[in-house]
Amino acid sequence: MVLQSSLKNCFQLSCILQVPKAGFRSTASGGLIIQSTSNDVYQNLAVEDWIHDHMNLEKRQVLFLWRNSPAVVIGRHQNPWQECNLRLLRQKNIKLARRRSGGGTVYHDLGNINLTFFTTRKKHERMENLKLVVKALKALRPQLDVHVTDRYDILLDRQYKISGTAAKLGRTAAYHHCTLLCSTDKFVLSSVLKSPYKGLKSNATPSVPASVKNLFEEDPSLTCEVLLDAIAEEYATQHQIDHHINLINPADETVLPGINNKAKELQTWEWVYGKTPKFNVSTHFNIAYKDSVLDVKVDMDVKHGRIEVCNIDLPQQWLPPALCSELVKSLTGNKFCPNETTVLVTTLLRTCPQDGDLQSRWNLLCENMKMLM
Repeated sequence: MVLQSSLKNCFQLSCILQVPKAGFRSTASGGLIIQSTSNDVYQNLAVEDWIHDHMNLEKRQVLFLWRNSPAVVIGRHQNPWQECNLRLLRQKNIKLARRRSGGGTVYHDLGNINLTFFTTRKKHERMENLKLVVKALKALRPQLDVHVTDRYDILLDRQYKISGTAAKLGRTAAYHHCTLLCSTDKFVLSSVLKSPYKGLKSNATPSVPASVKNLFEEDPSLTCEVLLDAIAEEYATQHQIDHHINLINPADETVLPGINNKAKELQTWEWVYGKTPKFNVSTHFNIAYKDSVLDVKVDMDVKHGRIEVCNIDLPQQWLPPALCSELVKSLTGNKFCPNETTVLVTTLLRTCPQDGDLQSRWNLLCENMKMLM
């Protein structure tokens, strides 16, 4: 494997990628292999957007190799509350990102390889890309039982999913990206991809659960570095190019003009949560207080990540109707978000009568409301 990391080679890569006012400077054709030097999920997704939007894929097809620090990535039309355990993500400081492609939810860490194949829309062929990956695996270990399914997954031993697929088809350009499980933490994967939220109804695209296995479990010599190199070599062979992996810094504006704005947009609440298709939460929870247990019914409509309609049904003698109405009024129009709700209820608490018993009941109600988010 040859990694082009010198100043000279970085300049050459800049000439290939950079977009001056007059258009692309590169007239080269064939294939190009790029690997990100960053493990930041937002930066790497931004590189995908940049290549899709700016490169002349009629002249040069691209394979982009990248790995992320712990992150959960949902598809363009998915609901994060439906797909993962947001509370656990916050506790473990695991990032949440939304792709611009469709497909299901994926857990990323440094044991998971990401491959993005860029072509024109006319040349877009997911099956051929996955066959390339399988061929690379077979070249390493001929005894591996790996094959591509009709759903564009790669299975190990006919039952374990080691790769999932998603794609974005633009007007003229397209990309297909897939994962490859090498040595991912499966315990964290299964924990964070299990939604604890009840009573949620949504038309968002659901993920399809599957049993997974790491290639490292099958053969400890199959490290991420070995797999990346094998796939790059197979890609180079099929495209008749030199087996060079060009390192790229996703924050380098001299090579990728405008890239940082793309990364910032992918981190915004409006993109990650606000693009969630409209959904409804219709549930109930029990509040144990002193010698009684209270059943509280909640019904909410959430649109663009904000509470559009909110109803809370609880006995009048437990909380004054005016106070409950004020809570409903404050929640309506605000983000379906525990942090924002914390600010709201803290502000409302100041208007609550200075009654210790009443404030305790108020805090219990608000804490349980935040647990829904």
